[in-house]
Amino acid sequence: MQANAGTAPVAAPAALAIRARGVVKTFGRGESAVRALRGIDLDVPAGEMTMLVGPSGCGKTTLISIFAGLLSRDAGELAVFGEDIGALRGARLAAWRRDNVGFIFQQFNLVPQLSVAENVSVPLVLKGESVGAALRRAHELLDTLGLEGRGKGAPLKLSGGQQQRVAIARALVHDPRILVCDEPTSALDAELGRRVMTLIRDRSRAPDRAVIVVTHDDRIFHLADSIAHVNDGVIDRISRGDASAAMPAIDSSPRRSLP
Repeated sequence: MQANAGTAPVAAPAALAIRARGVVKTFGRGESAVRALRGIDLDVPAGEMTMLVGPSGCGKTTLISIFAGLLSRDAGELAVFGEDIGALRGARLAAWRRDNVGFIFQQFNLVPQLSVAENVSVPLVLKGESVGAALRRAHELLDTLGLEGRGKGAPLKLSGGQQQRVAIARALVHDPRILVCDEPTSALDAELGRRVMTLIRDRSRAPDRAVIVVTHDDRIFHLADSIAHVNDGVIDRISRGDASAAMPAIDSSPRRSLP
């Protein structure tokens, strides 16, 4: 794009990980119907971390659940890396989620019958990794998140903050293209939350990756590349975050696992 005389060149728009237009979602019918999303328009750039902020009940978790293929939309258009996931059904949709999505649930959703490391390893096993290799990778990631020696224990014996880090490890372990996070720092102190969110943000820094974070935690707003303000089922406005000003060039080299 050519700049006007005397002005700096305008950067080309980033490629999109997610493009949503007029997305609508209603729960229930008749007089009891609740319209959670009222026509969402949102672009999520690839290679960035986008945060969704707004009051409780405004539709943020519903929106990310649609992005992740956990809920279907009632109307509107949605493309995730160019694919209309609304056209996928049954086993094809499950396979798409397995191969592309990591989801950090607000309530953790750990399986109590499995050990900590087994919980983390599940996405790799579902993708065909051997159990032994998946568990080794799970232990490595748990160590990175400060949970050394916890892998063989039961998840329900951990503190809330430790369980949250297990849920984060499970979402990261298979290096998903789309990482969706629902209040990922709610049980973490300020320093640990900053460290975890820096790790999560770093996962977005590739042209075929993106991170979307629902949060009320204003301690981490400065880590966002963009912030979408949601209110009553619509996007009120979008602002650029502090991280975008100092964002390094996107690394287009092959992805590497964390050490």
